[in-house]
Amino acid sequence: MTAIKHALQRDIFTPNDERLLSIVNVCKAGKKKKNCFLCATVTTERPVQVKVVKVKKSDKGDFYKRQMAWELRDLTEVDAKDANKENPEFDLHFEKVYRWVASSTAEKNSFISCIWKLNQRYLRKKVEFVNVSPQLLEELPKAEESVPSGESQSVAGGDEDALDDYQELNAREEQDIEGMMEVCEYAISNAEAFAEKLSRELQVLDGANIQSIMASEKQVNTLMQLLDQALAEVDTIEGKLLSYEEMLQSVKEQMDQISQSNRLIQISNTNNGKLLDEIQFLVNYMDLSKGHIKALQEGDLSSPKGIEACINASEALSQCMNVALKPGHDKLMAIKQQQHLFSELRDTFARRLTNHLNNVFVHQFNHFSHFKMTIPQFYRSSCLSLPGHDQSSTLAQHTAELTLPKHSPLHRDLLRYAKLMEWLKNTQREKYEGLSRTYMDYMTRLYEREIKDFFEVAKIKMAGTSKDGKGKFATLPRKESALKQETESLHGSSGKLTGSTSSLNKLAVSSSNSRRSQSSSLLDMGNMSASDLDVADRTRFDKIFEQVLSELEPLCLAEQDFISKFFKLQQIPTLAQGENMDDSDGLMHSKPVSEHRHSISEKDMVRMMMNKIFQSIETELNSLIALGDKIDSFNSLYMLVKMSHHVWTAENVDPASYLSTTLGNVLVTVKRNFDKCISAQIRQMEEVKISKKSKVGILPFVTGFEEFAKLAEAIFRNAERRGDLDKAYIKLMRAVFNNVEKVANESQKTPRDVVMMENFHHIFSTLSSLKISCLEAERKEAKQKYTEHLQSYVINSLGQPLEKLNHFFEGVEARVAQGVREEEVSYQLAFNKQELRKVIKEYPGKEVKKGLDNLYRKVDKHLCDEESLLQVVWHSMQDEFIRQYKHFEGLINRCYPGSGITMEFTIQDMLEYFSSIAQSH
Repeated sequence: MTAIKHALQRDIFTPNDERLLSIVNVCKAGKKKKNCFLCATVTTERPVQVKVVKVKKSDKGDFYKRQMAWELRDLTEVDAKDANKENPEFDLHFEKVYRWVASSTAEKNSFISCIWKLNQRYLRKKVEFVNVSPQLLEELPKAEESVPSGESQSVAGGDEDALDDYQELNAREEQDIEGMMEVCEYAISNAEAFAEKLSRELQVLDGANIQSIMASEKQVNTLMQLLDQALAEVDTIEGKLLSYEEMLQSVKEQMDQISQSNRLIQISNTNNGKLLDEIQFLVNYMDLSKGHIKALQEGDLSSPKGIEACINASEALSQCMNVALKPGHDKLMAIKQQQHLFSELRDTFARRLTNHLNNVFVHQFNHFSHFKMTIPQFYRSSCLSLPGHDQSSTLAQHTAELTLPKHSPLHRDLLRYAKLMEWLKNTQREKYEGLSRTYMDYMTRLYEREIKDFFEVAKIKMAGTSKDGKGKFATLPRKESALKQETESLHGSSGKLTGSTSSLNKLAVSSSNSRRSQSSSLLDMGNMSASDLDVADRTRFDKIFEQVLSELEPLCLAEQDFISKFFKLQQIPTLAQGENMDDSDGLMHSKPVSEHRHSISEKDMVRMMMNKIFQSIETELNSLIALGDKIDSFNSLYMLVKMSHHVWTAENVDPASYLSTTLGNVLVTVKRNFDKCISAQIRQMEEVKISKKSKVGILPFVTGFEEFAKLAEAIFRNAERRGDLDKAYIKLMRAVFNNVEKVANESQKTPRDVVMMENFHHIFSTLSSLKISCLEAERKEAKQKYTEHLQSYVINSLGQPLEKLNHFFEGVEARVAQGVREEEVSYQLAFNKQELRKVIKEYPGKEVKKGLDNLYRKVDKHLCDEESLLQVVWHSMQDEFIRQYKHFEGLINRCYPGSGITMEFTIQDMLEYFSSIAQSH
């Protein structure tokens, strides 16, 4: 086995840089015995790789060859079959199980032991050994004893010590051995003689070595004496070191005591510094100067210097009261006393400030109220004190200025206290809210009276004139007693708005009864005698309404700005919580403020105060709008444009402002009035009645729409709500179309085609001149209807001027349709040439001209003068007559070729007939 192992090492494993550690002769279990060898090898290079290699003899048997190899790390299990009995069988589990039968149990045990040692040394993943005796794995020498002596050295390669102690000879060692073997030429041939010689030389060397040691005994003794002296010196040094250590220990204790004292001193200094900082902090931030205390207790709140001193003192007091105290400060008696002092100063100054501002509110309100004479009072004093005087002219003279009083002086005086109000808001919320309510109460009464008087002037200006019979402006004819009764009923209760509104509405209705019949509907807008007067009235109304809005806008914005600054309420331009969107108009409305009172923010506070102060604006605006609508329903156009523009302007400034919300609500009313106006015009179109005895002509609502469109285009030029007008145009135009057709169907005097032709021609002309983009489809439809009914009227009116000739040729066309050839028609008895000549002779030129003259008179009776369509219709009839004439000539040429038959008159004669008839009339 040893020889085989050396041969395998030399021939197979050495060329591959591998060392053979263990070998076992095996054959596969259960098959015909084909011996082979399993070898355990390691590589000589690092990292070390451990393999199990299968080697077998070649078929010729003269050399060994490597057949298969497995990495040891792929081995999962080694099964020795039986741990107690000798059994040469064993299994190796790689990717599949390999069953082997060893030539002897000893070889098997040696191989398994080698595998175990290699696994323990080189592999992290341990192989599982099954049915293997523990003694075999733990005591390798026992396994070696069972191996023959010849194999002991080879198996020793599997021993762990042998694996660890093995070293290759270096180059120098190899040279020495080779040189020694060259000296002894017989070393290889006679190994025993060589060994004996080496032994003798070794003995000689040992003897020389012993003699050398004995010769150096004196030197050794001397060395030992020196070592004893050195040890004594070491003991002396150790004694000195111990004494030094005792001295240093004492010094250390003293230094520790000094360090402890320094630490205590440092802690004391730190605590003193912190205490000093706390005292300085409390003195700096919790102390209020005597000047501030005096200002808070006795400061003059009416002078600028006193107000400035109070502002500084209040800010200093707030800083003192808002100091962030550290835990434990509130338990100090001095701190408690200071806080008590600050609280008393705060309450005292808050009471003084509240009382002073209340007095300022009362004084300012009385100042504005004392010098103001209300419009109703002025109205009575100016109109009733002069019996027999023209009351309307007097009223117009004294109410020429339609303006609202400015409150900038009041705002300027109060804004001096804005910082004090902010202090009051942060410290005494109840007193701050009380002042807010007081201001709202006073200003509500003041603004209510001013706004009420302002709107009464506007209403009087709107209803102050009417039209007389000559179409000129004149004063209202009213008796003095009636005027007195009217004004007393108008101003009997200054606190109610409904009385004045109803009185002015009556005044407006009475003053506008004469013009409502002329300007309130599309049916009467075409009356040009009243149109100029209507435009003047509407222009005056537009100016008054614009002046009303222009006066209200700065008033509301100024008041809202003052409230925000004076009461320190931040304005955020976002949608308020109480806003929602109207489904039909897309406009903003606001819910009652009471719904959100429980969670009022600063933004909502501004809204609430503005709603309270100007609670009468929306009511008065709606009343003014109702009056304007009663005076003239078309005033809603002016109001829609003006109100939309002001709403748009207000939303650009602040979409959440009171003015924006209020005007938005009023705009909804104006839009509804506009829609009602359009619906009323459509309803009046549907109710129109025509005379049965006279011709229809151009319907009044058709001309009325033209005037309405011109008026609307002038009003809505560059308007923000152009879309509303476009929708109204489409509704009105569809109503005009439907009602024109309805009237045409009901007409008895005038033919239906004439009514449709004339009115749709007028509509087409109107839309073409106005160039309204949203009505382009209606314009094309109007043109189409006009053309269709023109053709229909021409055909129906002209009919068959050559009736017998027409019947004759209808018979000819019928024969051709039945299959008779055109050139053979003349052979038909009823349609021969003689019959054709008889029919043609019945229509000489004079008869034809006479018939055309009667036709012209008939058409002239049907058509109206406004549209001037007579010549258009007459020319269309001429074209139709010529078309029929050419048709007859064509039939004659095709059916009666070479007959020489012609009409009694030519096309040129026909043109002269039409021209002369048109000129004669």
